[in-house]
Amino acid sequence: MLYIHRAICISPQQTFGEINIQNLKESVDKLHAIEPKYEGIPPSLLRRMGKAVRIGVGAALPLVKEGPVPDGIIIGTANGGMEDCIKFLNQIIDYEEGLLTPGNFVQSTANAIASQIALMSANKNYNITHVHRGLAFENAVIDATMFARENPNNKYLLGGVDEISAYNYNIDFLDGAYKKQSQPSATLYQSDSPGSIAGEASAMFLVSGKKEKAATAISAIHITQTDNVTELKDQFKNFLEKNINADQQIDLFISGENGDNRLLKYYDASEQILPDKTTVIRFKHMSGEFPTASAFALWLAFNLINKNEVPPHAVKKPGASKAFKKILIYNNYKGLQHSFILVTGT
Repeated sequence: MLYIHRAICISPQQTFGEINIQNLKESVDKLHAIEPKYEGIPPSLLRRMGKAVRIGVGAALPLVKEGPVPDGIIIGTANGGMEDCIKFLNQIIDYEEGLLTPGNFVQSTANAIASQIALMSANKNYNITHVHRGLAFENAVIDATMFARENPNNKYLLGGVDEISAYNYNIDFLDGAYKKQSQPSATLYQSDSPGSIAGEASAMFLVSGKKEKAATAISAIHITQTDNVTELKDQFKNFLEKNINADQQIDLFISGENGDNRLLKYYDASEQILPDKTTVIRFKHMSGEFPTASAFALWLAFNLINKNEVPPHAVKKPGASKAFKKILIYNNYKGLQHSFILVTGT
């Protein structure tokens, strides 16, 4: 059991500071994160940071500056500071390996987010970045869970961050990951066509193995890699049988459905296994599609358990439950990498 004490998110919606997810902030083709005023970051540092580092540090600092220094910083990201990496590589060519900008080099690696958080909070404890494409955040969760079991009194900063970089966007667009036609986020699920819309976000969580003062917990997680629907259904059934008692049920199912008609079969297969009275909601019209989108879904689950206010625009199928104590997140990245995360109230 991994207990979540606090959570902060910077995303394309109003999720930072005064939270308001009832009103959807719409966009077309790309859902860019709404960046706040980074009051805790000195301007001299801020102007040298790439966007992934900015939103990662911006969401993390409010958590690490209140209370004791975390006993570890565990981040999941697929691309990290990819945009700065490309800028640095281009400089090598442009300046013929002459005088290069050190800032782009420093911010260009995947672990730049975790390292910058550590430097700014004087944290010399465990520091790691998991880079596993669509399962990067899930591997970070598993890492944090193992630490929490061994050291339940310790607290850890857990997070998932990815940005829309021009380089990665162009590659994924050519690979068919995004819609070829212009697509408003509000009508994402009505488009019967391949591809989704790009997104970005940073979600940070203060976690531990101790229940005290925690309203939410990750009670189970499962990851798999397959493109076989039958195999996925079998693993989903086994996950439910293992983690949900016969007298219990899932109150809310958070689906990672992203408007890509090629992937709809996986989400439909999962929903068919759930009882009819389970509430089903979707979130990628809010966040867009990116490798660590499950981090945004976890923040959403944390928020829903604490407030029980489901945004009307997110509901796919209303259910019987009014108070959500067991929430199941299912995310799928490019039809190959799948994850189930069971979130419960404490």
